[in-house]
This record gives sequence, C-alpha cells and structure tokens, in this order.
Amino acid sequence: MKRYFGYGLPYIEISDLKGKLIVVEGSDGVGRSVQIYALRSWLELQGYGVAETGWTRSQLMSQTIHLAKEGHNMNIHTFNLLYATDFADRLEHEIIPALRAGFVVLADRYIYTAFARASVRGADMKWMRKLFGFAIIPDLVLYLKAGVETLVHRRLLSGSMDYWEAGLDQNPGLDPYDSFIRYQTKIIREYNRLAQEFAFEIINAERSPERIQKDLRLRIAALLGIPQMQVMENLSVPMTPRPGV
Repeated sequence: MKRYFGYGLPYIEISDLKGKLIVVEGSDGVGRSVQIYALRSWLELQGYGVAETGWTRSQLMSQTIHLAKEGHNMNIHTFNLLYATDFADRLEHEIIPALRAGFVVLADRYIYTAFARASVRGADMKWMRKLFGFAIIPDLVLYLKAGVETLVHRRLLSGSMDYWEAGLDQNPGLDPYDSFIRYQTKIIREYNRLAQEFAFEIINAERSPERIQKDLRLRIAALLGIPQMQVMENLSVPMTPRPGV
C-alpha cells in the first residue's frame, strides 16, 4: 500500500495505487540516465507498462528552472521551491496517474537529491522534509554509488561540467575542477547518510555498465517477481544521452 512521506496531498487517495515506484539515485555523472534507459527497454520486454520521469522534466517548470539556473544567483529558498514545484507537477500529472494505471514508474532522481543538495547548501532540513512531504514513498530506491575520482573522470570525458553540478555557487572563485571535487564529496557524504536512513539498495557504480545493469535488474526482479533467468536477457547498455539535472 502506497504512503506519503509526510502530510501528502489531501485531495488524492493513493492507498489503492497498483503500480510500482522505483527510484534511481546517485551523484552527477554516475550514469543514472543510461541505466534507466536500458531498464525501461528490459521491463517493457517483460510485458510491463513503464513510465519514466526525471528531475526538472515538468512541462510546467522545466524551462523556468533552466532560465533561473542560467542566472547563477538563486538563493537556497528559491532553489528548493523551484525544484519542489517541478516535482509536485510531475507527481500529480505523471507519477500518480501511471501508478494508478498499474505501470512501473522509473524515477531518475527523487526527493533524496533535493535533500542532499539542500543539506550541503545549509538549508533547514526540517523545513525541507515538510516541503517535500507530499512525496510518495518509493517501493525501491537504487543508489548508484561511485567515488568522486570516478565522477570527475567521467565528467571530463564527457566534456561537460556546469556551474551547479560543480558547486560553484558554494565555492565562488574556485577552479571548476576543484570545486566539483569539493562539492561532490559533500554530496556523496549526504547520499551515504540518506542510504542508511532510508534503506537504499546500494549498487557499485564503478564497474562496467553491463554489470551495473545486471545488479539493478536483480533488485527489480526481486520486487516484481521476475524469474532470475530473464535478468540476463540483453544486458547491453546503450550510451543514450538524456536531459540534464
């Protein structure tokens, strides 16, 4: 039976939602999006209806957040309120309808990303948890865990390291490379703490994409009752780019 994280949305009953909400969390550059792309294809081959959602992909808010981030001057409250609005829109219009229809919902990041980023930026965490109290507790949280050295190497290979993922708002004047290491080290520390508090399933993300995919499938197969022999079907992970954070 589905439950809200906090007070919830009083006008939406969720105890009868039939689908499964599966969250993939992890730091910038850890490879969440390509793994979710492969998971969706695999689940659809198993006969499941699959819906995918991700941070800042709300039709209502995605462009607003993009423009706000370009200005490089959001304060902590604006930062979190914009993301909460994005999440609320996707929850009501994408996630809950898909769960009601019996779909498996794959979420690329969830409220734990907001918690980790807010904590590093010095936000009041009691306020944050109340702010996101309308979130539905996931059926499964898969945490792709990698060290900061691995993350920075992948970011350099991709040729992209933006202002916010490098934490330059926290380290003004610092070289983006050094700022990325400092900021992501703090983010990883917060994810590790959240993993203990909320019982994330931890996946070693410093291995090959195929081995990561296998471990993700094994955890999902246990949740959905998929035979283990079907976990091994087509383990290739195409490097398909997805929208940013």
